[in-house]
Amino acid sequence: MKKLSLKEIIVVASMLFGMFFGAGNLIFPASMGQLSGSNMWQAAAGFLITGVGLPLLGVAALGVSRKDGLLELSSRVGRRYGLFFTCALYLTIGPFFAIPRCATVSYTVGVEGITSGASHTAGLAVFSLLFFALVLFFSLRPGEIMTWIGKVLNPLFLLFMGILLVRALVSPAGAISDVAPQGGYAQGAFFTGLLEGYNTMDVLAGLAFGIVVVEAIRGLGAEEPGEVAKSTVKAGVFSSLLMALIYVLVTVMGAQSRGVFPASENGGEALARIAGYYFGTAGALILAATVTVACLKTAVGLITSCGRTFVKLFPGGPSYRIWASVFCVLSFLIANLGLNSIIAYSMPVLMFLYPLSIVLIALTFSHRIFGGNRLVYQCTMAFTAFGAIFDFLRALPEAISASPAIGRITVTAGALLPFSKQGFGWVCPALAGFVIGLLTCRIRRGMTERE
Repeated sequence: MKKLSLKEIIVVASMLFGMFFGAGNLIFPASMGQLSGSNMWQAAAGFLITGVGLPLLGVAALGVSRKDGLLELSSRVGRRYGLFFTCALYLTIGPFFAIPRCATVSYTVGVEGITSGASHTAGLAVFSLLFFALVLFFSLRPGEIMTWIGKVLNPLFLLFMGILLVRALVSPAGAISDVAPQGGYAQGAFFTGLLEGYNTMDVLAGLAFGIVVVEAIRGLGAEEPGEVAKSTVKAGVFSSLLMALIYVLVTVMGAQSRGVFPASENGGEALARIAGYYFGTAGALILAATVTVACLKTAVGLITSCGRTFVKLFPGGPSYRIWASVFCVLSFLIANLGLNSIIAYSMPVLMFLYPLSIVLIALTFSHRIFGGNRLVYQCTMAFTAFGAIFDFLRALPEAISASPAIGRITVTAGALLPFSKQGFGWVCPALAGFVIGLLTCRIRRGMTERE
């Protein structure tokens, strides 16, 4: 039985880190640091659970399940559900939110500051058009460009971020203890940080890309399922530790920046201001260039992944080139809503999909306990979806969630479902569904045995 060496584990861990960590992963801890202020450690603890811990479990779940991808794993609930969940997940981490966010983050961090006198709408439209033209060009010609970007430009991005973080820690712009927390961070920093971790979308990415890690480990010679699972977890732990370190340091940098700046509208703007404060115009330009390249690489990877996935899901449908082109056009249109709008509208979707993803991961690890009975999967996921709908409604933009009809529903849910006001109203329904599924299976088994 082949066991991977430490060097091979580190190679896989590096690949996993590169898949997970894009420039978008920096904007949320930066914003969280600015808003949480003196409560940043509680907020960071919550963020690390959903932004690091759960993605690690998502990757490990694919290894433990011995399935060949997300469709096969989620089809344990049912084939139709598997198709729905796989499509919804890939569209969320693809053209609906994550890919458009790549363009808007690049624009917000870099170009917007340079063209401050120009129209924001026109500037974003021109930039995003050029951005997605490049994304489509590379997506239709996959080859050495991805390797080149990954080996040269990703390290450049991390190097500059490392210099920026060291400078911020050595010469802090302010004292964290002096910064008053704002919004939800004032009273419930831990739970607000938990929800903020949803925005990284990494749990969804872990389920979507976990099979890539498993295949990489198998390609290195580890074929025994138990060894594959162990190697997957080891690689995940290495990459997660690096992600956690960067998240914490960026959060600290964001909190310290409140000593000289008010809280920014979003993390992209915060990063641009911080880079300009420490390194002037040159620093802001370098950050803009490296973030844009990192986002370009991420967008190309996501377009390629989504295109190939949809070709497999619908074998008699459009070709990869058509899927890639459609996803680029759709991403361009959504990107022009702006970063704030994308974040606002992605949150309700994540509030619905994250519970389903978390519960699927939990069921995967407890699969042997209930013998993988489909009824347990179906009951648990149905009750989870029921609870998650209320969290979805509560997270809608205020113009919608404040309507009388939705307001009555969310108020009622808040009174009946524990943790609903904190955004975790799905937890108790999920547990209830799991117990009901187990009991129903035992009753049916008992009836069958008596017959």
